[in-house]
Order: sequence, then structure tokens, then C-alpha cells
Amino acid sequence: MQNCPLCLSKQVVDYHHDKQRPYLQCQHCQLVFVPAQAHLKLSAEKAIYDLHQNDLHDEGYQRFLSRLSSALLPRLKPHSLGLDYGCGPAPLLAKLLEESGHPMKVYDPFYAEDQSVLKQSYDFITCTEVVEHFREPHLEFQRLFSLLNPGGILGIMTKRVLDQSAFSRWHYKNDLSHISFFSEATLLWLADQYQFTVDFPCADVAIFKT
Repeated sequence: MQNCPLCLSKQVVDYHHDKQRPYLQCQHCQLVFVPAQAHLKLSAEKAIYDLHQNDLHDEGYQRFLSRLSSALLPRLKPHSLGLDYGCGPAPLLAKLLEESGHPMKVYDPFYAEDQSVLKQSYDFITCTEVVEHFREPHLEFQRLFSLLNPGGILGIMTKRVLDQSAFSRWHYKNDLSHISFFSEATLLWLADQYQFTVDFPCADVAIFKT
């Protein structure tokens, strides 16, 4: 039984098991996660991402991303510098935010691996359908919060764990590239850990700020 990959606690218990893999839950931060031995190889993970049809001109995709951008934009000062972390092959969210007057950088370990963007700080960072792919969320969130300027904002969009019964029927877990699953309690723990506040303005969206 491995330690929790978010808070590193040893208080981990079995949570669910399906035909594909087991799922564990941390009793400290409540993260539900797939143990490391059941993770996909990186090549297989990228093959799943390559199947995604994320077109910059797709109105449905724009509406999907607007759940985060609509919650984020009223909170930003004019000309705030942003980073879209995990932008994927079609960085539409960065484009939408730039069109709203905010200069953007992008980073993705598969599609935009420019390490130089991780050596500066930002007024805000967005992670849209990204954190569920984190293999080492402890290190990823450490990086993300460290890249924020004082008063900075982190906006996350990911579907949230409700309870064990709902999880057993949840389509979201069936994507084998999804390995870290966050509940509201986990996100509240994360905010407390980094001395941020977090609110949940709409479905699947969490906004962290000081």
C-alpha cells in the first residue's frame, strides 16, 4: 500500500476496484487515487490525449472552457499575466484569455514542453482537465503554488468525487489516464495546506486565491 501522492500520509485504505484497476483513498486529505503500479506508460497516456478532438474553433469546446474563464475573468486585474498549465495540443483557453486582455504563456509536458515558462511567476494559472492526470500531485501543486505572484489565483477544472457509491458508477474513472480524483474536501485541504482560500463558483470549477 503506497503513501498518498498528495499529502504523503500512510493512512490509505481500499476504496474501489473495477475490471481495470484498484483505487485507494487517503484518510487524511481524502484524495482518491490509482496506485503507481497501475499507471499507464507515458506513451499509452499520450496516445489517449492524441485522440481528443479539441479544435480551437469548436464552439462546444469553447462553451466547456468558459465555465472556468467566466469564473476567473471577473477576479483578474487588467493585463494579468497567466499560465495555462497542461494546455494540450490546442491551447484554446489561453487564446480566449488573451482575447480578454490577459497575456498568456502555455505549458504541457507532451505538447508544449518549454521549461523556461516554469522559471517565471504569474498572476494566475489555469489547469483545465489536468489535475486528474497528476502522477505526483504533491510535487505538481508545490510547483503551481510556487509560480504564483503574491495575490495570485489558481483556477482548476476537474470533476469531483461525491461519494463511494457514485464513484462506482462514475464514467470519469473509466478514462485510464485519470489517476487522481479530488473531492471538495480534498480541495479544501489543499487550500489550507498552502494558506489559500478556495471557492466553487460552478460545477467542476475551483478557484484558489489568497
